[in-house]
Amino acid sequence: MNRKIGFDNEKYIKMQSEHIGKRVTEFGDKLYLELGGKLFDDHHASRVLPGFQPDSKMKMLMHLSDKLEIVIVISAIDIVKNKVRSDYNITYDLDTIRLIEAFKGLGLMVGSVVITQYSGQAASDVFKKRLENMGMKVFLHYPIEGYPSNVELIVSDEGYGKNDYIETERPIVVVTAPGPGSGKMATCLSQLYHENKRGVKAGYAKFETFPIWNLPLKHHVNLAYEAATVDLNDVNMIDPFHLEAYGETAVNYNRDIEIFPVLNAMFEKIMGTSPYKSPTDMGVNMAGNCIIDDEVVRQASKEEIVRRYYQVLKDKTNGKCDIDVIRKMELIMKQAEVSTLDRKVAEAALKKAEISKGPVCAIQLPDGKIVTGKTSSLLGASSAALLNALKEITGIEDDVHLISPEVIEPLQNLKINHLGSKNPRIHMDETLVALSICAASDPLAKKALEGISELKGAEAHSTVILSQVDENMFKKLGINLTCEATYNK
Repeated sequence: MNRKIGFDNEKYIKMQSEHIGKRVTEFGDKLYLELGGKLFDDHHASRVLPGFQPDSKMKMLMHLSDKLEIVIVISAIDIVKNKVRSDYNITYDLDTIRLIEAFKGLGLMVGSVVITQYSGQAASDVFKKRLENMGMKVFLHYPIEGYPSNVELIVSDEGYGKNDYIETERPIVVVTAPGPGSGKMATCLSQLYHENKRGVKAGYAKFETFPIWNLPLKHHVNLAYEAATVDLNDVNMIDPFHLEAYGETAVNYNRDIEIFPVLNAMFEKIMGTSPYKSPTDMGVNMAGNCIIDDEVVRQASKEEIVRRYYQVLKDKTNGKCDIDVIRKMELIMKQAEVSTLDRKVAEAALKKAEISKGPVCAIQLPDGKIVTGKTSSLLGASSAALLNALKEITGIEDDVHLISPEVIEPLQNLKINHLGSKNPRIHMDETLVALSICAASDPLAKKALEGISELKGAEAHSTVILSQVDENMFKKLGINLTCEATYNK
């Protein structure tokens, strides 16, 4: 059974690219487009807006590829701290290189990299040299005392004027970064200052998918965004500037609303007059116009909020957040009228664990059927659940052994006796490798493998926190995983 669609992706790509193109013409020569969120892999958007493809933003940019170039921004502070992007588990500097290669692989022009907050950090110098050896142009932007409130200093030769002028060639300059807090907006405004001094008519706009400005404040899609950013202290708010200017209710988030008077003052100082009457005006997001089934996206967003709750409980166990974050999540859940009882796959896993007295993983297939797997001497609970799910999808009898012990035992021997592992049970990636080996001679194993694509969009729950290997495999399979906030004892 296919998941219901609530979002028209093709309409979105067309409408979004046209809207950005129109915004360029409003300013004249050049548009600096701050692009927030994830570009290649916006899985949050695809979960809460069923029908939205994770690479939709990239497809939209491809429509404008001959008119745009990309500038990637990274903070020197994040380089020094070795800040890690949690979803890929790689540092921001390595992710910058990954982004460069990914953009170029799609035929998009990466014009340069900007290192912000630069004050002579040795690690930043090393990274700058590495980028230059790759053939990249690198520009430096410096800390400005009193930022962002000291507008007189910021918009002067001693403020933005001290930053390197980024040399760009095309009318649309997309400014993106490995993660939040990198300095994308400041980079755009610095360029407006420099362009204005050179007599170039340049403008600024912001492209972020969430919150969706033309949905109600407490719409489940917007609540799901709050849940996703609960550790950043982002709060959705009615945009008071938009309400005053147009008499229309629009949703934005606290940081943009709080900074808008300062931005407005900067625009006026740089351009003579501000082109915007509200922070909502700065945005170009068309996602709200492409929802075709409100009930479907509300239900998907409710499910995402519950998943996010499990995530912050896990983060608390791992010391990544405190009790305040959990309390905020509980408030969001109350507003959304959801609870952990709504996650049926979690209920099934916990019930099975009571009986088996050990770790259990449950997988709810797209048709609603739930299968479980428990830990054995050969398989971890996730691996067992994966095999049971493949059997269910492909119609293979439950008592069939898809992987021969003769294949598993050498794997276990390799792990324990040669690779230093203390856990003899095979992980999900090893299970799929073993299944692939068996598929060469066993038609049922081959049949089971053919069901892998049917797992995309399934839900899973583990009664213990899983290894990073298994967590990553669930992501690769497109299965939405949650777990109890406890480790296997």
